Amino acid sequence: MQTAKLQRITVAALEDIKGHDIEVINTTKLTSLFDRIIIASADSTRQVKALARNVREKVEAAGGEVIGIEGEDTGEWVLVDLGIIVVHVMQPAVRNYYNLEELWQVKPPKRARASDEAAG
Repeated sequence: MQTAKLQRITVAALEDIKGHDIEVINTTKLTSLFDRIIIASADSTRQVKALARNVREKVEAAGGEVIGIEGEDTGEWVLVDLGIIVVHVMQPAVRNYYNLEELWQVKPPKRARASDEAAG
């Protein structure tokens, strides 16, 4: 399945169960392991598990393959491996703590140059 189609199916599955703060990160220039990371927040362990389950069901129904699911035991952070896309469904506190968006950002944070610091 093409990345764009799998991404659309995954985002729709997350929206179906009221996942929020959904972010798609293109990782094609950062790693050869996968093309996208999709991160979504859920308000309870039950919702985290439901979102991950819905992603699995919708992807499989569309003919896609789910390679694995990790973290369903606790339900604070569930990872759904779709091969070319890795989905992270997290409770907000866990998402804030690990801050995957910053870890996988394409542009590094701007740092003050030595000449800027000397002038300041």
